[in-house]
Amino acid sequence: MRAPEIALTDLEGRSSALRDLRGKVVILNFWASWCVPCRNEVPALERLYRTYREHGLVVIAVNSGESAEQVRRFLEQLQVTFLTAMDSDGTTTRRFAVRGLPATFLLDREGWIVGVAVGWREWDGPHARFYLERVLRGKQP
Repeated sequence: MRAPEIALTDLEGRSSALRDLRGKVVILNFWASWCVPCRNEVPALERLYRTYREHGLVVIAVNSGESAEQVRRFLEQLQVTFLTAMDSDGTTTRRFAVRGLPATFLLDREGWIVGVAVGWREWDGPHARFYLERVLRGKQP
């Protein structure tokens, strides 16, 4: 299934479209700072991003309903460097039919959803890395 066409707004209020990332492999992670499993997986997503960003990986953390100040404080604590998008009104969360947090979608270079995970995952563990490396090489998972 192709990912829904959405606009993403970052912490500074700049907007961009998900389709602008075609050609990259995208991990779209829906989260909130109050969500304990989300808090646990953000550092693993950061490690994964730092390892694979030079290979075409983009990680986007879509925050569900918190203020920019809350999100900034949380990200600074964890020294997060990947893109964070704000979903203050829940539009993006609804477009992806997210029912619980954390929820993560893996998009291939053409914008097709090739993986979905609901709940906490060890994103920099061997299973996730194996799966991601296949997608980065353009192979079906």
